[in-house]
Amino acid sequence: MKLLENKIALITGAGRGIGRVIAEQFAADGAIVYVNDLQPGDMPGWAEECARRNGTRVVPVCFDVTDTAALKAGLMGIYKAEGRIDVVVNNAAIIQNQKLGMVTKPLLEKMFSVNVFAVIDMIQLAARLMARTGGGSIVNIASITGVVGSPGQVAYSSTKGAVIALTKSAAKELSPQQIRVNAVAPGIIKTERFEELYEASGDKIDQRISRIALGRLGTPQDVANAVSFLASDRASYISGHILGVDGCASI
Repeated sequence: MKLLENKIALITGAGRGIGRVIAEQFAADGAIVYVNDLQPGDMPGWAEECARRNGTRVVPVCFDVTDTAALKAGLMGIYKAEGRIDVVVNNAAIIQNQKLGMVTKPLLEKMFSVNVFAVIDMIQLAARLMARTGGGSIVNIASITGVVGSPGQVAYSSTKGAVIALTKSAAKELSPQQIRVNAVAPGIIKTERFEELYEASGDKIDQRISRIALGRLGTPQDVANAVSFLASDRASYISGHILGVDGCASI
């Protein structure tokens, strides 16, 4: 039996990067995967190919996670179609690096809207549906910056620190409904977005890698493997945990 056999899962921010690789891993592990992003982009063609390759269903659902009405409609659409939602992965996020003195209130509001408020909205709505069918698993994507901080990332670190705190509180509150809430806190992961940010900043990545005990950058697959485990029944006694996927890093 596959790790996520017949689980009904929703993954936000699955249009590219880590979210897409998580979706691919879920499909490979046997889940029926609903993949969300703001715009469809190439998701329909990719979803069809991913479904065919893995012998499951991969269904694009486009809505803005910061629009509560659209988020509720998206969740209800899945629930009505499948009769349940077993797993939600809150991956959608934005990052914009600024030194402390350059951080503006509009930037903070934008980042907190996507990275924190939308996650709380999703947990509130998804938990009500999961409670009807005996429970479920919610996995939030945090970051090592939310644990140890990072210069030039005050706004982003703040949002991910909030994700860590809300994960622990939600886990305690939702446990009576058999809803597990965990988070994965990636370190430096080599994605397209990572390459764009570091090209623009001029930082020397070799110096960052030197502070990673395992001696390499992480990959989206490293993160996807951790998320799939936490979503599965093999993690049935794990809740309120922040799983670092960082190569034993100190950034």
